[in-house]
Amino acid sequence: MMEQLASAHRVQRMCHAFEVSRSGYYKYLNQGKNGKRNKENNILSAEILNIWVTSRRIYGSPRITAALRNEGYSVNKKRVERLMKINDIKARRKRKYHNTTNSRHNKPVAENLLMRNFVVDKPNKIWLGDITYLKTKEGPLFLAMVLDLYSRMPIGYNIQNHLRTPLVLDAMQKAIVKRGEPTELIFHSDQGIQYASEEFKQMLSKYGVTQSMSRKGNCYDNAPMESFFHTLKTELIYLQNFNTRKEAEFAVVNYIEEFYISIRLHSSLNYKSPKEFELLTLLT
Repeated sequence: MMEQLASAHRVQRMCHAFEVSRSGYYKYLNQGKNGKRNKENNILSAEILNIWVTSRRIYGSPRITAALRNEGYSVNKKRVERLMKINDIKARRKRKYHNTTNSRHNKPVAENLLMRNFVVDKPNKIWLGDITYLKTKEGPLFLAMVLDLYSRMPIGYNIQNHLRTPLVLDAMQKAIVKRGEPTELIFHSDQGIQYASEEFKQMLSKYGVTQSMSRKGNCYDNAPMESFFHTLKTELIYLQNFNTRKEAEFAVVNYIEEFYISIRLHSSLNYKSPKEFELLTLLT
């Protein structure tokens, strides 16, 4: 009580000395606080806008919050949500994604060695593969992808206008060359006819790769690969119409090489990009 009286007395003397009212003095103090807060919000809003644009306008508040923290800002998600709302910054709405696989064949299939265990302790232990369809006005395109399960890193891919076995052979060959022919490797895919082909099995045998396959018609057995294609479709393919195959191919390659690998934050990687996650692995 005595401290409060002494403080009030000091304020009264200060107001008298500067010939201002007490209400004017307190208003000045509050303006100072609000001014600092407004300045911080302006800086944060600019950073949020930059991150949102860099993310191709697909980041929501969780990833933007993580990106801000990665840049050294101490901020919570609620504040980011509020600033995004004030500045009308919204993540692009995603469409539902459907995947189809042609597993209607009589070729021998491999045992499922993963059984939905998607936790890996280092790169080049388990790779995932799959194919997806890309629509253009000129006709269809097909993307075969090889993904390192550890970091979700795209390590080999091939885009063609056909679904023949060379589509997946080329993607796998690129991955093997890029990763330096790793040993004790498991390659997991669905039971698609391309992966069950004799040519593909011979390639795996040549490099000492053990083959694993999902159970028939069970997309959850290859969930991280499905997740990659879902992300590609909803963040790129469904947001624009491609007139030509060349246009679609350029957009996909640009998305993978310039955004997904180096920039896009993954919740499963503690909000790191695949490239950053692998670099951190090398440092530990």
